[in-house]
Amino acid sequence: MGMASAQVSAILLYVCIIAGGSVADIQNSTNGGISRPTEVRIGALFTFDSVIGRAVKPAIELAVADVNADPGVLSGTKLTVLMQDTNCSGFVGTIEALQLLAKDVIAVLGPQSSAIAHVISHAVNELHVPLISFAASDPTLSSLEYPYFVRATLSDYYQMAAVATIISHYRWREVIAIYVDDDYGRGGITALGDALAKRMCKITYKAKLPPGSGRTAIQDILMQVNQMESRVYIVHVNPDSGLNVFSAAKSLGMMSSGYVWIATDWLSAVIDSSGHVNSDATEHTQGVIMLRQHVADSGIQHSLLRKLNGLTRKVNSSSLSSYTVHAYDSVWLVAHAVEQFLTAGNAVSFSANQNLQAIKGSSLQLDSLRIFNKGDKLLEKVWQTNFTGVSGQVQFTFDRNFIHPAYDILNVAGTGFRTIGYWSNFSVLSVAAPENLHSAPLNSSTNSIQLHGVIWPGQTAEKPRGWVFPYHGKPLRIGVPLRTSYNEFVMQDNGPDGVKGFSVDVFKSAISLLPYPVAYSFVLFGNGLKNPSYSDLVQKVSENYFDAAIGDIAIVTNRTRLVDFTQPYTESGLIIVAPAREVESNAWAFLKPFTFQMWCVLVMLFLFVGAVVWILEHRTNTEFRGTPRQQIMTVCWFSFSTMFFAHRENTSSALGRFVLLVWLFVVLIVNSSYTASLTSLLTVQELTSGIKGLDSLISSSSPIGYQVGSFARNYLVEELNIADSRLVPLNSPSDYARALELGSGNGGVSAIIDELPYVEIFLSKYCKFKTVGQVFTKGGWGFAFPRDSPLAEDLSTAILTLSENGNLQRIHDEWLSVKGCDTDISDISLNSLSLSSFWGLFVVCGLACAIALLIFFWRIFCQYSRYNNQIELEPEIVNRPARLTSIKSLISFVDKREEEVKNALKKKPNGSQQTRIGSTEEQSTLPL
Repeated sequence: MGMASAQVSAILLYVCIIAGGSVADIQNSTNGGISRPTEVRIGALFTFDSVIGRAVKPAIELAVADVNADPGVLSGTKLTVLMQDTNCSGFVGTIEALQLLAKDVIAVLGPQSSAIAHVISHAVNELHVPLISFAASDPTLSSLEYPYFVRATLSDYYQMAAVATIISHYRWREVIAIYVDDDYGRGGITALGDALAKRMCKITYKAKLPPGSGRTAIQDILMQVNQMESRVYIVHVNPDSGLNVFSAAKSLGMMSSGYVWIATDWLSAVIDSSGHVNSDATEHTQGVIMLRQHVADSGIQHSLLRKLNGLTRKVNSSSLSSYTVHAYDSVWLVAHAVEQFLTAGNAVSFSANQNLQAIKGSSLQLDSLRIFNKGDKLLEKVWQTNFTGVSGQVQFTFDRNFIHPAYDILNVAGTGFRTIGYWSNFSVLSVAAPENLHSAPLNSSTNSIQLHGVIWPGQTAEKPRGWVFPYHGKPLRIGVPLRTSYNEFVMQDNGPDGVKGFSVDVFKSAISLLPYPVAYSFVLFGNGLKNPSYSDLVQKVSENYFDAAIGDIAIVTNRTRLVDFTQPYTESGLIIVAPAREVESNAWAFLKPFTFQMWCVLVMLFLFVGAVVWILEHRTNTEFRGTPRQQIMTVCWFSFSTMFFAHRENTSSALGRFVLLVWLFVVLIVNSSYTASLTSLLTVQELTSGIKGLDSLISSSSPIGYQVGSFARNYLVEELNIADSRLVPLNSPSDYARALELGSGNGGVSAIIDELPYVEIFLSKYCKFKTVGQVFTKGGWGFAFPRDSPLAEDLSTAILTLSENGNLQRIHDEWLSVKGCDTDISDISLNSLSLSSFWGLFVVCGLACAIALLIFFWRIFCQYSRYNNQIELEPEIVNRPARLTSIKSLISFVDKREEEVKNALKKKPNGSQQTRIGSTEEQSTLPL
């Protein structure tokens, strides 16, 4: 980067001053084989006199002492730390870092500044020295551009994800970011913008604070943001000057009710590093939500706290700063990595940098900056380190960040703060500690509560809405269409508001339900000669000419791309209106319910079912027997009498009853359909335009009317591909009636397409027109607001409340109650019922008949076979016909009564034979 290159040039210039004749001592292992060195050096780079410096300095010293006292780590090798003070200066910090590198350190702890980390990362890349930072949280430092940068704290990528989750949880959509304008601030706010975008939120303004800015500069910036709409502020600044932001905000009255302040982990670092509750910090931050890197409660943590209290004599300290924890763990991270590095047989050695020695003719003595020969091996061991530290499990992921990132969400209230929940990349928001959720499955009862209650600025528990009107007392300019027709929805009035109507009353009732006052004034839109273009009205809202627009505004796709709409307050959609006339009855009207084809099929089906029942009943039922003439008359009478359920013949066979049951169900459906269709034909009106529905209207070439200003024209042209030349603009209900009466052949239209609410009013006044088909587009009417307007969401909630409590229906009935003739808009269709409406029913009936006939003839075949065999054993039976082998014989068998056949089959062949012999003998004794 350009800034980094300029700083590196300045650093090299300064090396000329500090490097003349000063060459650092070489550590014991240099050029000494692979034996363990007696001492290894690491550097520490931070500002001593700062919030972070005061927290990490004793922690680093204590960690080095603990490492040297532990025989299990670096046994026989002393760990030495060399500390350099950056003095809150990027330039000085860079020079101090080079001084450390010139002393042949094998790793550097720090820096606390992300800006210095960016510059020093180039130097450690060249010299192969791992740079392990316990405070630099800029997400861009994880770039592959800095392979030797090791982040031993949490990246702001996760912290900003936590902030975005909180914003989304409280349903705020817009925030203002207040941040220090350096690498730390810019990197964090960029990550916040990305995280908010994933949750459909955004940063509306970025308030930049110059590094080291004074109270006056901060007040000027806060006065500027206080004039804006959003009241949700994200503060991402340095710990040393961060409290000045809240001090200035309090003096400006910005810490009162209605404001939301969310501070990143810098504020918790300030409070924790003070050793006790800082009265100034809590006084100026009442109601603030702040984040703190989560550190699980453990014995290691309590032990470190006791040691630090004894070392710094702060007996009142009850918590550890996250910087303290990570600085302590960073020393142990280096110790474990060096231990593994030495155990693997690597030596600590340095060599001259050929790139620096290649610079000729320069007075800079750059040979003091030397390359750590095995720096890549040590870096590899750092990434592989896995141990339990004060902060928990110290282990890196594949993207070079700590595993299990988590934050405490704290609320400053009273003389201290309290934990209201936690954020982690595993459970997002929860009131359960993250370490408990990692080791056990999510508990639905616990996880249902995401955050505990918050005491907001102004000592209120009610959630702020997060925004105000930025109009400085000016009322909202509400655009209202100046209609010349259908004034029931919107009309000009001489009252205080200047307008009235159904849409106006809905808007006023919804506004009255908001929990805050809204000043507004209605501004008419249109020339009063014809209905205005509603698309132009919506365009004016998107251009901020109007602050909102109300009225009968249809919510359609192209308009939603420009503005935000509220919840629809009434249903709408396009429907067809066409002229109609009374149907003239005639002598043959009773035949119209069914088509000719349907009548033919019904007659054949009646005869077919009668024949099937006759076949099934003929052998068992005497009512279906007799002379051929009688049987034909029986079949015809039985068939058609079932139409009125007046058949007097009883069915005795199971198959006959089965077929009759199915047939009677068919007859019931046919009778009901015929009755309903005939009733409709004799009472409803008939369309005179020939339009039967949308498809027939599109396929015709007849002119179509539409309302001026409506979206119907664009829909017909763009969506239905109807030629523009066919469309006729109409302005009022009287224009509708006149055009429909004239018809397409006399300069009028064959049909009109308009929205349902208008059509309902039109039909209530003009009874000789009817709708055709159903509503073919679904939609509604709503109020339009600029994009991302929070008022649109609040008004949507208010409209739902109106709907639930019945007031919306009351307003509708007051303005749009239907009067005059019946306005039933049911689908009009005078088409006769055809076979297509009943073929499924007829198929079922046919299948029932076929199944019954198959069973019947199978039984006949079985009886015929047995009967035929029986007859062959009785050759002398008197009056017995010849062998039943011909079709005529089979028909004769079928015509026999069932009882006669069964009696014949019951006779035993032997008994019959003996009977015949006895009879012969008796006959032989008789006289001739």
